[in-house]
Amino acid sequence: METLTCPRCGSEMVTRSLGAAHGEGEIASCPDGHGVFLARADLGALIEAEGDWHRHAGQHTAPMPRITEDMTAPPAGRPHARAWVETLFD
Repeated sequence: METLTCPRCGSEMVTRSLGAAHGEGEIASCPDGHGVFLARADLGALIEAEGDWHRHAGQHTAPMPRITEDMTAPPAGRPHARAWVETLFD
């Protein structure tokens, strides 16, 4: 994919691979969060990857710790992504 600039702010868009598991597509995103650009073929790969993510995402649970009097609360974890697309913008 050629170097693209954001039509809204003019910043150079950051290109990232969708990965081998999802057809080697690329996505270009504005570093200021104004949007993304996908080639038509890459959009199909993105839709397929999103479907795969939802098919394989199960309940994400952690075992309950034993509670003792000297315990402190654990640090807050990262919230679980609602969709595979969210994982692209971590």
